[in-house]
Amino acid sequence: MTELSNSTAAGNSTAAGDTTAGNGSSRGWTGASAILFDLDGVLTPTAIVHERAWQELFDGYLQAVPGADGYRESDYFDHIDGKPRFDGVRDFLASRSIVLPEGPADDDPANDTVHGLGNRKNKVFNDIVESGGVAPYEGSVRFLAAAEALGLKVAVVSSSRNAPAVLLAAGLADHFPVVVDGVVAAAAGLPGKPSPATYEYAAQLLDLPSDECVVVEDAVSGVQAGSAGSFHSVIGVDRGAGRQTLLDAGATLVVDDLNELL
Repeated sequence: MTELSNSTAAGNSTAAGDTTAGNGSSRGWTGASAILFDLDGVLTPTAIVHERAWQELFDGYLQAVPGADGYRESDYFDHIDGKPRFDGVRDFLASRSIVLPEGPADDDPANDTVHGLGNRKNKVFNDIVESGGVAPYEGSVRFLAAAEALGLKVAVVSSSRNAPAVLLAAGLADHFPVVVDGVVAAAAGLPGKPSPATYEYAAQLLDLPSDECVVVEDAVSGVQAGSAGSFHSVIGVDRGAGRQTLLDAGATLVVDDLNELL
């Protein structure tokens, strides 16, 4: 389990400076009762692992598609980032005007179907995590400790179906009694981000109204989800999507690291 110091208190924090992008608030979480964290790219650098897994998947797949444009780094942010896995497959394929059969949800990763490709990507991702482990962002760990020290409730809301495994690998699992991931969303019949439904569901599980909960996101679709709901605020973490892009998507403020909010 990752060691969290509870010595950090928001009351002793300094202003976040220009990270508020003119918002005028030193912190986007003052007066909140809970923090709802996205996982990949917010708590852990697994967004990088996801990017690598998606690129490996589509580099291999597109080699067998005559005339198709190759996978580009921008494709991850434009079509995939923050979305449920199979939606990411569909949206990327649509960007290349490729139509594939859906296949069953548990389709063999070797099959060139929407679910087959999604399951192939999942295997690549899990292989990378198992071989290299996961280290959480230090600034995010400090921010989590500060929130817990102030008595705020916390939850993870992730499109990934691997969220519990990633939290366990990062030593953070014990801090989050509420995890709304892709599996939970599917079981509850909830639409994925950019719908606010999964974040609203997490607030319900914490027994809190949405307007007392802060959404923390690094993906455009996640920020849009927070903006679409009646949440306390939406903190964007710029891990590559771009500060202005996140503000345009509805972020209340944007930081490069959650440590800036302490």
